[in-house]
Amino acid sequence: MKIIGILQDKKPKVSFEVFPPKTDSSFESVRVATEEIASLNPAFMSVTYGAGGGTSKYTLDIAKEIKDKYSVPSVAHLTCVSSTKEIVCERIKEIKEAGIANIMALRGDIPRDGADYPRDYRYAYQLIEEIRRFDADFCIGGACYPEIHPESKSGAEDLTHLKEKVDCGLDFLTTQMFFDNAIYYSFLSKAEKCGINIPILPGVMPITSVMQIDRVVALSGSFFPVEFLNMVDKYGKNPEDMKRAGIDYATRQIINLFENGVTNMHVYSMNKPEVAKAILNNISNIIA
Repeated sequence: MKIIGILQDKKPKVSFEVFPPKTDSSFESVRVATEEIASLNPAFMSVTYGAGGGTSKYTLDIAKEIKDKYSVPSVAHLTCVSSTKEIVCERIKEIKEAGIANIMALRGDIPRDGADYPRDYRYAYQLIEEIRRFDADFCIGGACYPEIHPESKSGAEDLTHLKEKVDCGLDFLTTQMFFDNAIYYSFLSKAEKCGINIPILPGVMPITSVMQIDRVVALSGSFFPVEFLNMVDKYGKNPEDMKRAGIDYATRQIINLFENGVTNMHVYSMNKPEVAKAILNNISNIIA
């Protein structure tokens, strides 16, 4: 099933992201977590590709199992910046042969260690064009930064590049995590004025431990509002309290988004079924 069809249904719904294991030894634990999240019957599930494609060999296996075994629509992530054209085309072919109709097309992180890497692709739009050349029938998603891409010089430049990427054939966008809904609402308004008229899913990440915060800053430089910082200050030293508070904060974000007309939520569940279940329980009266 194509994700764009799911998004066009205006009933409130939630999807989840999972990530593949880094090693063979941890595959079983990831498979079990994926199964538990799939059993919650989300709208769909996306499976990440791993930094530099390092865990890409597991992405397709997990995405196919989600679709075939659990009957949950799946999205296979695909990155390009550290891959050759031959590898990317082979991955697209494998996704097609697996019967997966949806690809999340991403540039991926440029290696920070200065090591040499393939330069066949520099930007995500080139990957989107590659997928469309291979099969125009794929449903393709892309990423966006409601607080500006770290490599952009300005918000205006960022939106210009995003519009170019959308025009290459994207069906929907999913935002990087944010912790102040006002940022998302402002971004939607600016995107619309730029002529971006495809669905833009808000990406919500429950912060359930203090250790996650440094990772979030490194990934996206997200702004933390006073309410969030007060939560961390109050509960950060107690892991169980912090977990409950983080789930509650994400829940309130999601409820506010629903109340303001947003119908599709994408939750970065970090392979934690208990977090995914708690959030769905908290909003059960909305998505029933």
